[in-house]
Amino acid sequence: MTQIAEVIVDVPTMQTNRPFDYAIPASLTEQISPGMRVVVPFGKRQLQGFVVAITDQSSFEGTLKEIVSVVDLRPVLNHELLQLSQWLAQSTFAFWISCLQTMLPSVMKASYEKTVRLEPTADPKLATELFQGKQEIPFSEATSLTSAHKLLQLQKEQQVEIVYHVNNRAHKKMLKGLLPTKSAAECEALKANLTKSAKKQALLLTYLASVAGQTEAIAYQQVLAAAAVSRETLRTAAKKGWFKEVAIEQYRDPYAGHTVEHTKPRVLTAEQSAAVTQISQAVKASENEVYLVEGVTGSGKTEIYLQVIQDALKLGKTALMLVPEIALTPQMVNRVKGRFGERVAMLHSGLSTGERYDEWRRIERQEAQVVVGARSAVFAPLSHLGVIIMDEEHETSYKQDDMPRYNARDVVLWRAKYHNCPVILGSATPSLESRARAQKGVYHLIRLKHRVNDRPMPEVTVVDMKNELKKTTEGNFSELMLAQIRQRLIRHEQSVLMLNRRGFSSFVMCRDCGFVLKCPNCDISLTLHMDTHSMKCHYCGHEEAIPKVCANCHSHKIRYYGTGTQKVEAELKELLPTARILRMDVDTTRRKGAHEKILNQFGRHDADILLGTQMIAKGLDFPDVTLVGVLNADTALGLPDFRASERTFQLLTQVSGRAGRADKKGEVVVQTYNPEHYAIQLARHHDYEGFYKREMTLRHQGNYPPYYFTILLTASHEEENLAAKKIFQLMNQLKPVLSKEAIILGPTPRAIARVNRRYYYQMVIKYKNEPNLNAELTKIMQDNQETKKGIQISIDREPLSFI
Repeated sequence: MTQIAEVIVDVPTMQTNRPFDYAIPASLTEQISPGMRVVVPFGKRQLQGFVVAITDQSSFEGTLKEIVSVVDLRPVLNHELLQLSQWLAQSTFAFWISCLQTMLPSVMKASYEKTVRLEPTADPKLATELFQGKQEIPFSEATSLTSAHKLLQLQKEQQVEIVYHVNNRAHKKMLKGLLPTKSAAECEALKANLTKSAKKQALLLTYLASVAGQTEAIAYQQVLAAAAVSRETLRTAAKKGWFKEVAIEQYRDPYAGHTVEHTKPRVLTAEQSAAVTQISQAVKASENEVYLVEGVTGSGKTEIYLQVIQDALKLGKTALMLVPEIALTPQMVNRVKGRFGERVAMLHSGLSTGERYDEWRRIERQEAQVVVGARSAVFAPLSHLGVIIMDEEHETSYKQDDMPRYNARDVVLWRAKYHNCPVILGSATPSLESRARAQKGVYHLIRLKHRVNDRPMPEVTVVDMKNELKKTTEGNFSELMLAQIRQRLIRHEQSVLMLNRRGFSSFVMCRDCGFVLKCPNCDISLTLHMDTHSMKCHYCGHEEAIPKVCANCHSHKIRYYGTGTQKVEAELKELLPTARILRMDVDTTRRKGAHEKILNQFGRHDADILLGTQMIAKGLDFPDVTLVGVLNADTALGLPDFRASERTFQLLTQVSGRAGRADKKGEVVVQTYNPEHYAIQLARHHDYEGFYKREMTLRHQGNYPPYYFTILLTASHEEENLAAKKIFQLMNQLKPVLSKEAIILGPTPRAIARVNRRYYYQMVIKYKNEPNLNAELTKIMQDNQETKKGIQISIDREPLSFI
């Protein structure tokens, strides 16, 4: 009976969310399995697709087309990830093919070349007949010399393996090695026939006798060190046939050259011990429970994570740990690596393509049991998951901005249910949605109210900048802030200063006519950057020279308004000429490893002041930081977003927690023009519970999450009238399927209506229970998937930003 493969084809048409049936040719019967990629005929083209199921029946009444060839020799996605991809497509209104591709490392999605490599243990005849004496041949050459059926069989027998090459960067890194072929007795016989002068060859034969019978190849470097011989000796021995020369794959280690200090489990406080005991019991019992660990900054949440992971590993299970952005939390990463060493794999955008590919394969081959990574690591191909941890669970970076628009937290909960394992959501300032679920008993709430060393939380002083401006000329520093920084310099302590705006100044304006230089592609002013002497758009990347003459009235009275990290750095150098300053923002951290380099410098006391944007608010733990200064706490407060107060409270609380984490007392100075705002006052007292109650009352009055679910629909086009017309059409299509309880906001232009030459119009649907909404949104997604007349539609479930 002919086997049939159900294939999701990589083509942007409305049918891609349902698989197409293809006959499996006799040569590939029993060889193709779900999760493999294949080439199939689709219309007049041949396209790539994913096999999602194998069956022996088809609803198609005509003659089925056959699969043309295989792309992979084994599945690239396991059963769990195939199921997850289907759920993801349905829940995020995305195309199934997009979800499948999202789960693969970029090396396997990009344009690449493939080769077939001979494994060290392969049959010698294979090397001669198929590989013609070569170690590696192109995939196309291999399929022309033998059948795909034969290649699949050789792959199963672990005689060959497929290798991906992308722009000469992502191929496997190979080393020269040898495979012992002589027995110990044969080595001794060869040694007896050597002349007395061949001392190095005798040493090599002694070594080869000691490893006789070993089936794994040994790297030349290891042989050179162990046998105390030269490469010339190895070349001579290879010619004499004493061993077989082979190529050995070496994983690219993202932490090569890094010294990671091995750590041991720390003694837990009573609060930590109770948390570990409770969660580890769920790990042992394979219970799918969610634990919200709400702990003040410095309460030791990381140690809880590490000890729970250790308990999971003892049971033969694996662990997944997500952090908002690994580049910003190198200290956390080092602690995990220090505790579990080679068992840890990293997955994040800071790695090179080749490093990510190697780490993914280590996980897929079950050579790594602990995965630490940013958002995309949630798709790591781990089996037997024992616990999933999401640190700083409130962070917006866990939400994907483009298709599929998933929140990593939702994916974590799905995977935990699949594996019957517990989830830890950790934060000093949990999202209101998570905290509300804990309040209702959906999640287990674990509160850590004290720091591990019993140090008090830092004292926070709020400075009203309106009064400061009456005392002095315009500047970024209050008298108190400057006095506190000077005091730290005298005491040889360190300060962390945060301004959540990069660049030199916010905008450039003509003082004669009021003209502000804007981006030609977006409805936003350009930002001055003195390091590159240019004006930049932070939305589309447009860059142009700093104007010397007003483009509107030709006046020379061009002035810089607002402030940015570059401007503050220049001001600091003028006010405190002896201070050593490090600036950490997007502009100074573009290169790989720049974040870690800056933080290492600060940790070595090469600088007195660390100045940066919000990226310095998380994960930093330096014992000599006794002052944290927030230069403008109002940056996010004025944004047209109902989460503006929550984000401000979270940011102030997180950055305040960087002070006084060791034995020295910490202090925080917050500069603001809204000193009485509840978010600032409650952050001053480190009062998350008070903020939660106040904010929940306001959310209830305004009918916002977590009391309502939300959907954001956006239509965009290069012509404004077409974008507006489309969004009103969508509103009229949705109104009949919604109940009277649903609330529609808009349609309106987006806060920044034009970005990269496209106009954006949006509408928000707030609802509690709308049984017909999902089906209608799916229909909208399918009907509008092709960019008809250039119109693009996006549907975002539970968006974290409405701007």
